[in-house]
Amino acid sequence: MGWPWLSCLLLPALGVSVAANTAPIFVSNMSAVSLPEDLPVGAEAFWLVAQDQENDELKYGISGSYAYFFSVTSNTGEVKLASLLDYETLDWFTINIFVSDSHDNRVQKEMQVIVEDRNDNAPVFQSISFSTNVSETLPVGSVVLSVLATDKDTGSAGTVVYSIEKVVPTTEGSEYLFRILPNGSIILNGSLNYNSKSSFYQLELKACDSGGLYNNHKVVRCSSSVFVSISVIDKPDLDPQFVREFYSASVAEDTPQGTSVLKVEAMDGDRGINDPVIYSISNSTRPGWFDIGKQDGVITVNSPLDREQLLEEDEEVQVQVTATETHPNIHGQEAKASIWVTLRVTDVNDHVPEFYNCSLQACAFTPNETQVNFTGYVDEHASTRIPIEDLTMVVYDPDKGNNGTFLLTLGGPDVDAFSVSPQRAAGSVDVQVLVRDPSLVDYERQSVMLVQVTATDSVSGNASVASVTIHLRDTNDHRPTFPHSMYNLSVFEHSAVGSVVTDSIQASDPDTGEGGHITYSLLPGNGADIFDVDPNSGKVTVRNSELLDREKQAVYYLTLQATDGGDLSSSTMLQIHVLDINDNSPVVSGSYNIFVQEEEGSVSVTIQAHDDDQPDTNNSLLHFSLLPSPYSHNFSVDPDKGILRNLGPLDREAIDPALGGRVVLTVNVSDSGEPALWTTVSVTITVEDINDNLPIFNQSRYSFSVRERDPGVQVGVVEAWDADQTEANNRISFSLSGSGANNFMVRGSVLGSGQAVGRLSLPSDVSLDYETQASFSLIVSAENTDAQGREETAEVLVTVEDVNDVPPTLDSASLQGVRVAENGSQHGILVNVVAQDRDTMSQVEVQLVNVICTKAGVDVGSLCHGWFSVLANGSVFINQSEAIDYETCDLVTLVVRAYDVTTDPRFQAYSDNGSLPITIEDVNDNAPYFLPEDKTFVIIPELVMPNQQVASVQARDDDSGNNGAILFSILQVDFISKDGAVIPFQGFFRISTSSEASVFTGNIDLVTSLDSTLQGTYQVTVKAQDKPSEGLAQEARITLNLFTVDQSYRVRLQFSLSKEEVGAKTDEIKAALAQATRTTVYIVNIQDIDSQVRARGRSYLDAYFVFSNGSALTLDQLNVMIRNDQDSLTQLLQLGLVVLGSQESLESESPDTLRNVTIGLGVALLLVIVIFSTIIMCTQKSYQRKLRAMKAAKEARKTAVGVMPPGSAIPGTNVYNTERANPMLNLPAKDLGFESQSSSSDLDHISVNSLDDNSVDLENSRQEIKARWGMSWYLGLLT
Repeated sequence: MGWPWLSCLLLPALGVSVAANTAPIFVSNMSAVSLPEDLPVGAEAFWLVAQDQENDELKYGISGSYAYFFSVTSNTGEVKLASLLDYETLDWFTINIFVSDSHDNRVQKEMQVIVEDRNDNAPVFQSISFSTNVSETLPVGSVVLSVLATDKDTGSAGTVVYSIEKVVPTTEGSEYLFRILPNGSIILNGSLNYNSKSSFYQLELKACDSGGLYNNHKVVRCSSSVFVSISVIDKPDLDPQFVREFYSASVAEDTPQGTSVLKVEAMDGDRGINDPVIYSISNSTRPGWFDIGKQDGVITVNSPLDREQLLEEDEEVQVQVTATETHPNIHGQEAKASIWVTLRVTDVNDHVPEFYNCSLQACAFTPNETQVNFTGYVDEHASTRIPIEDLTMVVYDPDKGNNGTFLLTLGGPDVDAFSVSPQRAAGSVDVQVLVRDPSLVDYERQSVMLVQVTATDSVSGNASVASVTIHLRDTNDHRPTFPHSMYNLSVFEHSAVGSVVTDSIQASDPDTGEGGHITYSLLPGNGADIFDVDPNSGKVTVRNSELLDREKQAVYYLTLQATDGGDLSSSTMLQIHVLDINDNSPVVSGSYNIFVQEEEGSVSVTIQAHDDDQPDTNNSLLHFSLLPSPYSHNFSVDPDKGILRNLGPLDREAIDPALGGRVVLTVNVSDSGEPALWTTVSVTITVEDINDNLPIFNQSRYSFSVRERDPGVQVGVVEAWDADQTEANNRISFSLSGSGANNFMVRGSVLGSGQAVGRLSLPSDVSLDYETQASFSLIVSAENTDAQGREETAEVLVTVEDVNDVPPTLDSASLQGVRVAENGSQHGILVNVVAQDRDTMSQVEVQLVNVICTKAGVDVGSLCHGWFSVLANGSVFINQSEAIDYETCDLVTLVVRAYDVTTDPRFQAYSDNGSLPITIEDVNDNAPYFLPEDKTFVIIPELVMPNQQVASVQARDDDSGNNGAILFSILQVDFISKDGAVIPFQGFFRISTSSEASVFTGNIDLVTSLDSTLQGTYQVTVKAQDKPSEGLAQEARITLNLFTVDQSYRVRLQFSLSKEEVGAKTDEIKAALAQATRTTVYIVNIQDIDSQVRARGRSYLDAYFVFSNGSALTLDQLNVMIRNDQDSLTQLLQLGLVVLGSQESLESESPDTLRNVTIGLGVALLLVIVIFSTIIMCTQKSYQRKLRAMKAAKEARKTAVGVMPPGSAIPGTNVYNTERANPMLNLPAKDLGFESQSSSSDLDHISVNSLDDNSVDLENSRQEIKARWGMSWYLGLLT
């Protein structure tokens, strides 16, 4: 009982204290702040600003899990950054800011710190190297490989842009061979070719972001380079290639079948495939003469040869050799190539020299041209060796060389006078018969002379003879003569123009003067365009140096002619042999770019070259050598075969780093001619770096220390380096292992090529706990990217420094739910909440944080806040036992927490909130209560059947369970008649109980039939009682009025339709009646009218018309309401209604209908006379009123409005009697006399509008009166 008095004493004092000093408040913008993550430590972050009404000195501070990010100047509120922010680790967090004044009024508020991203991260590729194989036929625009680099930053600073920095090999066009899309897809931008371009490419890629702010400057950050190795896979897209550009050989025409002539070599043009080649002869100028080995390409003699058939073909057979690869190419077709091979058929002496009558240049040597008789002319006494004129004799032996050499001799009768020239020839020659003894050539002695020319094969001795008839002309001239008939000469190919072939051949002519002057010339023929002769000296020189090419023709036959002044001439044969010179340099095929890995890789490549000079001579013999260069001593080349090899293992680290591992060797290819010709080819060998060097730490053991509960701080730095050359292999990554290694993280950064540091730190969301583990022994590993996973390690010892950092905890067992009965059932200590702290110097208190009041799971506000209290030692007291009410709150949840007073300010001093549920137990302290019911219960005894529901009640009980369960019963039933008499009734009604959603319903049913003649109301008293499990039950009572409608309200309506037709239109009839009466229409029955009874209708309908308040319409009331509703009346007439009446009146109709009709007609006639008289009188009065009104209007126009005198009120109107005023007649409405309702319930007054609102039209008024009178008369007939 002392608590209320104590409250009365303390409340005034507390009010004075509060009024004396108010707590400070933070300004409105102290809810959130945005800070860039690149804000340096020590920089101003923001200011804490608060206001105090008393202007007390304020102290500011920050607490919470993330308070370590900031330092606060307590007296100014300036907040500086104490630990670096990192958006990628923590993009927002919440801190508690507080302010206190000098009166220890402390205000605390949550502030959200939003970390703004800055461009502090460079893109990082998913891998440091990539490799792929692609077909050389890959279409342009195809994706070669996709790489991915990610950037932890956001926005443009996290948008990655890729670029290709370098392409190896650096040949022409290679830098544009690939391009990279924004999504990291490397696209082929040009065509690949394994053979003519390169079989391997290495791309150096970089990824850069799109730039972003960092330290208030826009910075673009790029990743380290990564390398993409692309190996080109050779595809069979090239035809075979022959080793030599030209093949030729010689074969004797008598060579046996099957003899090898020449070997043709071809290889697959796709060097990476080297498909075997099959040889065949696809064409030949002499089909069938030669065959070729399919596998080895050796051409052999297939049939007998005949050189003489090839004279028009330069004694050569052209054979087209086709080399076909074993497998089809990429198009499914045969891959093949062809070359023409020249096979020269050498002669065998198998022909006899024969004579032809033709010139050597024009002779076709056909059988038709052979001849044995010739004719010629010569001047008498012609000089010796003057040829017989007009003698066109050619001797031809198709054999070649010595076999084609023949001897010409002269015989016949006049053999002493002549000689033949030449006496020895090869192949074919113009034969001249020369004057031998001019004295014997005497026209006077003999005008016709005869000699025989014999051509004898110099080898076989076979001969042919031709007769020459010589006709002498009478003259004394001599012809020039040469000392020899043939001269063998030689000249080097490509000799300079003007080079002398010979200057010692001269002809002689015994004539003197003009007849003895000799002019030299070369007769047209083979080589005449290549050589020239001095016409005066006979010196033969080179005319065209370029055409003088041994590789095109090795021997030329020329005819040198000497002509004297009398146009007499003689000739001699010049056989000129073209000597080979070393005029062709070696030619190297292809380019050489070789990739080889250091250490285990080896180089073996053959330099392919050829020389077009004469085969099997020094001019075409090739020699290979290496020219000196910085790294040539590491390689050798076979001098004869041209195979380039390395002399030992290659070491990438031994190569100058500036060269990028590329070694360029120069191979010299020379022939053995004099002077020797040579060419060089560059061989680029790229020594690829392998990861053959381990990272090395600068020390083997590191020791660091760190305070516990400091997340994200740096622990220490380790350093390592790697001797490998390429960034892909000397890149160092650090990792941690050992017990507790997951509590740490190490981030590596590059200091220089091959040098890196690893910064050991705690993750931003991880801090160490001294109480859990005081030290950590870790192993830091320095790794690089080789597949073997080799690494170097060092020991790291991390010592944890202790801090009082552990928050207290609540014992969950002490927070188990408890139960308390309502209405002062319990007092004192309810339960003890237990709090714990692992720190040794802890001082723990229990605090009440919140009280949650709920009813059926719904928050009910602060109703229960004063029911319980929590002391600092954890004791939970019941404060207001009597105020505990189950019906307002069935569950009280006390939210408590533990507070360690001695916790370090940087750390959480509070435990997690705990909930102590207190369940309020119900006591049966509430009685049932009935729910309001706006229904009126009406009973029509004639229609209500037993077991039919006639009324219902609803009730609730705010208690729960059985305490809130309700059972209904009927205590008493009385009938109150219209005269006020009370009649008890028992057993007529019963009640049943049902429930839904805590609402109980009692349905009242009729047990037996009711008397339909009783007029009054049934009063039913119902009891609702709960059913408690223990204690006394509580109850509530209610009395219901059930209004009865007796048979006196039953109305009968006659219809001109049959019973069946009325029944079919029942719904329409009920709707029209309900519209006119605004009641509920209950139809009792429908019957046909007996035909013997004289009646207007064919059927009748009995019904009740009941209002919602329980009253019903009588016949007269129904009659009036139907009359007043013209629309409903019209509809009922259309439905066949003919008579309205009560049941008794209709049944008592007299059969003397004629009498009634006569009386009715008389009455009707009288009514008509009265009505017409009334109409005439009303019309006259209305017209007089109009005249008076018009007169009043004229007078009103003569009088000013403002000076009109006031008039007295007109009785019975709502206006005053003033000129130009139209009075309005107010008549009270007639009471209809319904017992169920007052006449004033629907209409207060019925007013006739004044002339102000309606104009008067006499004609319209007459028509309206007539219509209304006619309707009233018709309704009178109905009644």
